[in-house]
Amino acid sequence: MAESRLSAYRWWILALLFFATTINYLDRIVFSVLIPVIREEMHISNQQYGFLTGAFQMAYTIGFLFAGKLIDRFGTRAGYAVAIVWWSLAAGCHALARSVFQLGFWRAMLGFGESGNFPAAIKAVAEWFPKKDRAFATGIFNAGSNVASMVGPPVFVALNAAYGWRASFLITAVSGLLWVAVWLVMHRNPPLQEEDRKAPQVGWFESLRYRQTWGFALGKFLTDPVWWFYLFWLPPYLYDARGFDLKQIGWALPVVYLMADFGSVGGGWISGYLIRRGWSNLNARRAAMALCAAGMPVAACAVFAPGPVLTIALVSIATAAHQGWSANLYTITSDVFPSQAVASVTGIGGCAGGLGGFLFSSILPGFIVAYFGYVPMFVLMGVLHLAALFLMHYFIWWPARDSAR
Repeated sequence: MAESRLSAYRWWILALLFFATTINYLDRIVFSVLIPVIREEMHISNQQYGFLTGAFQMAYTIGFLFAGKLIDRFGTRAGYAVAIVWWSLAAGCHALARSVFQLGFWRAMLGFGESGNFPAAIKAVAEWFPKKDRAFATGIFNAGSNVASMVGPPVFVALNAAYGWRASFLITAVSGLLWVAVWLVMHRNPPLQEEDRKAPQVGWFESLRYRQTWGFALGKFLTDPVWWFYLFWLPPYLYDARGFDLKQIGWALPVVYLMADFGSVGGGWISGYLIRRGWSNLNARRAAMALCAAGMPVAACAVFAPGPVLTIALVSIATAAHQGWSANLYTITSDVFPSQAVASVTGIGGCAGGLGGFLFSSILPGFIVAYFGYVPMFVLMGVLHLAALFLMHYFIWWPARDSAR
């Protein structure tokens, strides 16, 4: 494939990754958007709702370990297709559920399938993009998650009003299957990057012996919960502690997710810019991540802000900084490991991030908010990225420094 055609083609691949991530999050959030209607029809209690959300999150966490290994084994073309067919069928089967148990089963199947998105997408970026562009490309496709969070709720509300809640699940399922058809037609064998020709073979178990794998996993364990905290707890915080009404929520949440999009793309652009200025890949990632981490304590001051506008502005800094951090964190795997191991390491880190999310955004907040309010949680969310950066320095950048000597 000629260089000019290759350069153009990789952006088509990136567009497909963006739409896949958007569909992934649409399939995920439709349940939370329409839960008032589903709860009324199926008589779901608060305890049962906790079971349903936990079924998705635990299956999603466990699925990462299998998804990364399988995608490295069978490649992104087949692996990505299987993952999206799996989660699309699971999403569509929500429409067939007639009991809480059935709904919980399909939530778990959805979570297990959706765990394949990020290992496959990160691996595809590593295969198609040079290192200087990978964080930027990751930021672009990862922005699909925020686009889904902005456009999904009004679309699902309209679909429910016109056709009922079950139709929403069927439509998102069909969208995923259509994406698979386009993917299989468009995808070609990616070019082999020069560094991958010389790289040793690294298997799933062997990757666990590398300090960099544990550094990436620790980074995900400590910082993924921040995103989940703002995703799960921001609406009740605005309602209960700030006294927001539906009208205020209506403008606040789109602003928060729009700024997260800017952070996702901007964080990836910063490290790419530094690489073009002569910085090493890992040092450029570290600088961009340090900038994002430094913004998190500032953003945590939202809990002390005197008015709604400043509150949302500071929360927007948090979501933008986290997404900029994530764009670079994900890309570190392809900086350190050959592309044939990227999905496996991403899956290991994704599993760690899921465990951290379950602990810090599900178990801990329920206790702390009930007894101490929101202030301790916001303060904790403000320091986790800095703690992760410190630990990752020991596990990732110190070994890189020593090997360069």
